[in-house]
Amino acid sequence: MTLFYRRMPKFDYVRPGSVAEALAALSPDAPVRNQVFSGGTDLIPKLKSRAIKAPPRVIDLKGIAGLAYIDFKPGEGLRLGANTTIREVAQSSSVLTHYPALATGAGLIASNQLQHRGTIVGNICNAVPSADSAPPLLAHDAQVVCVSADGERIVSIADFFVAPGVTALAAGEIVKEIRLPPPPSGERSVYLKLASRGRMDLAVVGVAVTVVVGNGVFQQVRIGLGSAAPIPVRATQAEMALKGQRVSAELIAQAAAIAAANTRTRSSHRASAEYRREMIEVLVRRTLTQATQTPPSQS
Repeated sequence: MTLFYRRMPKFDYVRPGSVAEALAALSPDAPVRNQVFSGGTDLIPKLKSRAIKAPPRVIDLKGIAGLAYIDFKPGEGLRLGANTTIREVAQSSSVLTHYPALATGAGLIASNQLQHRGTIVGNICNAVPSADSAPPLLAHDAQVVCVSADGERIVSIADFFVAPGVTALAAGEIVKEIRLPPPPSGERSVYLKLASRGRMDLAVVGVAVTVVVGNGVFQQVRIGLGSAAPIPVRATQAEMALKGQRVSAELIAQAAAIAAANTRTRSSHRASAEYRREMIEVLVRRTLTQATQTPPSQS
């Protein structure tokens, strides 16, 4: 059997030393996601397989000092730099303590080797529906800091995903960091993923929840869904059905059914839309049940 390995297409390689240099190197003739990388675990295979057209230049952010950080302050929340690896997020004591759903999601992304190379920012900029970081970021109400020559703008993670493979990044913008607000007192969070081979496979459905329960009543609820719809989404109707209501198995089951019924599920080679709808109901019920029974994260 003869194996044929394609050579990389021709492009210029740029390793800027600052964000300003990276922005100056951007080409207006190619989408940002096709020319900027930090880990390169998605972009390089796509270029080699010709899944995307090669841009005039590929910009490697790894050479920019100061973009690899995990910074948590109790009154301000969490900041994740563009060069922060998936593995660093999964093992960070700050993330594990205050944002456990995100730590779980990061730990379920691909293999150890890819986690040490890939980044959380790259995971969301790739904008695939099955990104394991997306549901926890939605449930934790994250914000994306986009920077261009004109300055910074902040985009809610719920608005960042526009279509499969498409984000809210404008031409001439890159993502500088992701911000998560400080968790409210008593918040609990859980992420569950359904996949054929666990962490080594893409999610069929992924669900993350954050809840705050006071006196047996849902004070705050956020539900993030991944690989369910064409883009990662919040199950807002289910959230509204829970908020202000007393915690019970019956209420959780009702909210899970609402989440499934109101999600525009998609079909793919991994699962049909009908199967995904059933699994959304199952996983929303399980995550909410776990979240209401586990000790809250430390705020």
